[in-house]
Amino acid sequence: MTTATHNPAQSRGLFANIFTNPSSGAFKKWVSVINFWIFVSCIFLAGETVEPYATEHAKLFDWVEITAVIFFSIDYLGNLYFAPNRVKYFFSFWGLVDLISILPTYLSLMNLTALQGTKVLRVLRVVRVLRVLKMARIALQQLNDKAEVSNPILTNLKIYFIALFSVVMISSTLMYYVEGDLYSSEAIAHGQAKLDESIKATPLPADAPPEAAKFMPTDPVSGNPIPEDKRFFTSIPAAMWWCMVTLTTTGYGDMFPLTFWGRVIAAATMLMGLVLFGILLNIVGKTIMVLLFGEQLTESEETPATREAILRLMVKRQWISQDRANEIELLSEDQIKTHFKNV
Repeated sequence: MTTATHNPAQSRGLFANIFTNPSSGAFKKWVSVINFWIFVSCIFLAGETVEPYATEHAKLFDWVEITAVIFFSIDYLGNLYFAPNRVKYFFSFWGLVDLISILPTYLSLMNLTALQGTKVLRVLRVVRVLRVLKMARIALQQLNDKAEVSNPILTNLKIYFIALFSVVMISSTLMYYVEGDLYSSEAIAHGQAKLDESIKATPLPADAPPEAAKFMPTDPVSGNPIPEDKRFFTSIPAAMWWCMVTLTTTGYGDMFPLTFWGRVIAAATMLMGLVLFGILLNIVGKTIMVLLFGEQLTESEETPATREAILRLMVKRQWISQDRANEIELLSEDQIKTHFKNV
């Protein structure tokens, strides 16, 4: 009678595949789970700005955020542990993106005194939206590590829609917190309370208009007032409509920013719309060439077989080790030719 024994090496190999081997089934399943929670957390992040749903379902929003952060934390710790150079990964752009995706929530849960200010909490909420970049990192990693792409058009479309979703989420969130937050219910109540105190200390003249006793939000940079009929960005979903209209260069004119920083974000959104439009045209052009003219579109036809690509493919198929590939990478062409002649 034999008894099953637990092999730590096998467990470590499984976890290593999850975080380091894009061709493994475990890696693909984990990527699907992370992408799902990125999408869900971003949707709920936008929903937190919609009243009365945010107040009525506050516990649901909190539990979704905590659950998502648990998965993101496992993903971050796994990538950090299995990284070839942990210090380099920690300070890399994508390493910082992974850290930023979880850090604001932990800081909020710690309820530190230094984080009680509204400005600090606002920054933490804005930073959370950057977790959408994790989805872009995963897509790029799959594209770079995959030696053979069965359908480049579908792959490019997937990356395009991930880029579009990322731009919409980041731009809409920034616009809401930069401009919309100036006339949120909390900001209006706080401003009105300060104005009431000021009027008590220094009463208004008898001939002052009634509007003088009503708080008017203003642009902190230019000082221009923001009247009620120009307060468009009342939630992130509302800002998403503006973002889609701007990205597609439709320009209905029903929503537009009034503040300085809002216009800066709008300008950046317009430029990103041109970039995304150019990418989409490229994908559509390739699709037409394949469907109408029967051209075969493969990854090998688009990119030359470089030494790096060949070595990466040989390592992936376990023909050579990674150390051997690094040695060959340093050899000159003459040295490689001499070596193969000897073989």
